[in-house]
Amino acid sequence: MTFDFEAERAVIAAQLAEFEQAGQRCFLSTSFQSNSVVLLHLISEIDPNIPIYFINTGYHFPETLKFRDELMRRFSLRLIELRSDVPKCSQISRNGRLLFVERPNYCCYLNKVLPLIPIKSEYDVWISGLRRGQSSHRANLLKVGVEDSGKTKYLPILDWTQEMVDAYVAQYELPFHPLHEQGYLSVGCEPCTRPVMNSGQDSRSGRWQGLTKTECGLHL
Repeated sequence: MTFDFEAERAVIAAQLAEFEQAGQRCFLSTSFQSNSVVLLHLISEIDPNIPIYFINTGYHFPETLKFRDELMRRFSLRLIELRSDVPKCSQISRNGRLLFVERPNYCCYLNKVLPLIPIKSEYDVWISGLRRGQSSHRANLLKVGVEDSGKTKYLPILDWTQEMVDAYVAQYELPFHPLHEQGYLSVGCEPCTRPVMNSGQDSRSGRWQGLTKTECGLHL
């Protein structure tokens, strides 16, 4: 199957131009997964001046940080790194264990959700690379929606299938995340990410295995 990626790029460019004409300031957040490379490449081709934010939780795989640096050099994008203001020594449960062991939702809140809150207040449009096929929650999202905070959220590749992602990566000779071939189809923090072992599972089934948790909280 072939895909018209030039047409896809034109649609995204038109939407970004509409935001700009309306005086709306955009930013993009990325976790530097395999899907991230597609959106980052598109943005580098359309408007490389859009700031790219990466939330460094302190728990990322070394391969993710290496992949981040490789893509930023390759695409010449402006990366801004965010970190939690709460030191890891204070992220301990009452039982003396790190929060990701006993309170993963709160761990995500401190290390992912909280650092992005002041950034969202500085911009009008938040761009992200979520796709419908990644989870049941994401299947119901809108390509251009409004958060409870009133901020616009734009998901340019929301309707892309995994086949489209793979074809785009192949066509433009882009790299996948180094752990992709080992079954890590969705890569988050190292303590909470496992390979996807069953081909029938969605790409995010390796996240928070054994828990009912499916999202870090950023996109809820």
